[in-house]
Amino acid sequence: MNWHTLLQAYRYGDIAPRNLNETQNRSIFEQDYDRIIFATPFRRLQDKTQVIPLPEHDFVHNRLTHSIEVSSVGRTLGKIAGQALLEKYPSLSPTYTHHDFGAIVAAASLAHDIGNPPFGHSGESAIGEYFLNGPGARFKPQVSDKQWADLIKFEGNANGFRILNNSGNTGKGGIRLSYPTLAAFTKYPKESLPVYPKGRASEKKFGYFQTEKDLYHQIAQALGLVKAPDNSDVHYRRHPLAFLVEAADDICYHIIDFEDGLRLGWIDFSYAEELLIPIAGEALYLENYSRIAFNDEKVSYLRAVAINSLIKEMAEVFLTNEEAMLAGTFDTSLMNLSKHKVLIDKIKEISLNKVYKAREVIEIEAAGFEVIGGLLDLFLDALNQICADPSSQKSYRSSKIAELLPNHLKYPSQELTDSLYLRIVAICEFVAGLTDKHAISLFRKLKGIELPR
Repeated sequence: MNWHTLLQAYRYGDIAPRNLNETQNRSIFEQDYDRIIFATPFRRLQDKTQVIPLPEHDFVHNRLTHSIEVSSVGRTLGKIAGQALLEKYPSLSPTYTHHDFGAIVAAASLAHDIGNPPFGHSGESAIGEYFLNGPGARFKPQVSDKQWADLIKFEGNANGFRILNNSGNTGKGGIRLSYPTLAAFTKYPKESLPVYPKGRASEKKFGYFQTEKDLYHQIAQALGLVKAPDNSDVHYRRHPLAFLVEAADDICYHIIDFEDGLRLGWIDFSYAEELLIPIAGEALYLENYSRIAFNDEKVSYLRAVAINSLIKEMAEVFLTNEEAMLAGTFDTSLMNLSKHKVLIDKIKEISLNKVYKAREVIEIEAAGFEVIGGLLDLFLDALNQICADPSSQKSYRSSKIAELLPNHLKYPSQELTDSLYLRIVAICEFVAGLTDKHAISLFRKLKGIELPR
């Protein structure tokens, strides 16, 4: 791989990359960021649980605030790396600036959770469980092995790639992000099958459904990504900037989930000093820190300095391994190479026990299984009835529920009518796109637990 090809500014439908020097005010990559900010699926993240259910007495992070913070960290990582790469490869300078690298990573980071379902980390599992062990198991004989793997291992990253390209609606490229941003977004550039032994970071999950694999293949070919040598599946090595997107997410969710636990009193403050002060290192001014009177303010200070320290370190790790990334031989998360890995692992362990296993978190995750599974069942029956043979017997109940579907499902295309798999993926995307409150309210009303006001 080479940076000239990796940064080519294609958009969906372009037959040639765009000239970056022709754009005014905002580069094509800055436009990507703005397009995501104004996208409806992105705004819905404000009412999606990150980890901790939104309490009444204090503020904790939701998917929206988390995504904005990851984007901020990603922009800085991209700019630091970009500055070094422009010095290393002077031929890039007439076309690109370090701001372009920052904008790509910022935009991809901003969108990284856009495909995640409601109810925190269990939302994906709830969808997969519906097909693996729930009523959705009835569909297995009617789809291919790879299509079935898409469903039982439902992946928010793949759903995000689908949303960004609006595959289930107009099929015309969605908000039409540039190819470099879409490639940086795709941390797992492979299909759901085959499943590989643990080891390579890019193969832990999958990055696109069967509905979008040809589009990703097109993007990978245009940017010159290295194809994995194993077989004919749509499976590539990562775009190097995807490592920075992953690092930005790792930095934020490790440190900030920990911070939320501290603020809520679920984690003892002594752990903040024990674990964050060593990560902050020399950047921590102990004299200034000692003047801070309240623990909440101390936590904010330690979090800020620790994140800054990790940003600098992750940029260095990226640059050290950049040539191996271009060769397609480097495939581990940057955070795993941190000199602070022991401390980070300790933070993860404490957060797991004190935050992720807190009663409030488990309750909303358990509720998510009931709500998501119930909505999938109702809406799949409704859509399948719409697409059934006109002469078949109709359920009045399903016909009423069908009226609640968005227009592109209420009036399905012929392609949707002909393919059960496409219908299932479309309903999964619809349910995954609901906010926590909307999903709960809709479920209660459809089950007769609550009447509309």
